[in-house]
Order: sequence, then structure tokens, then C-alpha cells
Amino acid sequence: MNLSAKTVVVIAIGAALYGIGGLPMFGIPVFANTTLKPAMAILALFSVLFGPLVGFLVGFIGHWVTDLFAGWGVWFTWVLGSGIVGFVLGLYPRLTANRLAQGELLTKDLLLFVVLALVGNIVGYGCSALLDTVLYAEPFSKVFTQLVIVAAGNTVLIAVVGYFILKAVAKRNKQSRNLTEA
Repeated sequence: MNLSAKTVVVIAIGAALYGIGGLPMFGIPVFANTTLKPAMAILALFSVLFGPLVGFLVGFIGHWVTDLFAGWGVWFTWVLGSGIVGFVLGLYPRLTANRLAQGELLTKDLLLFVVLALVGNIVGYGCSALLDTVLYAEPFSKVFTQLVIVAAGNTVLIAVVGYFILKAVAKRNKQSRNLTEA
């Protein structure tokens, strides 16, 4: 894998923003060791703009940074879950024929964005919950509850904040495209 310097910088910036934005002081505690983080919108933005590899690495490295600085130790099972969420959201440009880059944002693209957020959260944090049960002998009822809360909360957060971000990106890209066509 050969990453360009631009891609490495994008990953570093995205991971730092997601990592710092994921700290408990910026989150909403909702259950045992479970916090809803507005930083999920940062992960969604970087994933949608730069694709699945960047999304995975921003989620993985960013969540690792959060865990490292939050003081509760690094939970690689949940770090992996964030990477998977970023990867799934990063499929958005391919599945929409990259219309966002052309300044288009269709209703079906917004719906796909929400579906990808839900699927990414269920698959990503579902893996986390399963691995917690198998590797750390965490009670299934606890990790399942965490999964349900995180998947639902993150999906709503990503959908609401992401709607405004996607609209702004589409508008900017449309304006930029009109300038180059003139």
C-alpha cells in the first residue's frame, strides 16, 4: 500500500480531530463505559470525502487516541469498531457515483448515507461487542445494550449533523464547479 503525502496528512488531521473530539468532555455518557460522541460526524465527513481506507484509518487511529487520552485504557475491540464504521461510510462516494464531488446531493443519496451509518455502526460495533464477549468475558447483555445504544445514537447523530455537512459540501462543490466552467 502506497499512500500519498496528502492522504497521510488527511488521515493524521482526521484522526486527531476525531480522537480529541471523542474525549469524554465532548461526549454524552449514556451507559456503562458508553458515550455518544459528536466526533462521529468528523469520522463521517472524512470517510465520505476521502473513501473507505481513510475512513477506516481515521476511525481506528482516532478512537485509539481517544482511549489513550481518556485514561480508561485502549479497548482495541471498540477501536476496530470505529475503523469499520469509517470504512463502511467511506463506501458512500462509490455507491453514489461521486455525485457529491460534482455538487449534487439527491434524496436517495441522503438516505444511503443514513443506511450506511446504521450498517456501519451495527457491523462495526457489533464486532466490538462480540469480541468483548469472547476476548474479555464481558456479559453479553451489557455489550448488546452498548451496541444498541451506540448504533442508534450514532446513526441519529451522523444523520442529523451529516445532513448539514453534506448539504454544505454539495453547495461548495457546486459553486466551485460553476467557477471552473465559466
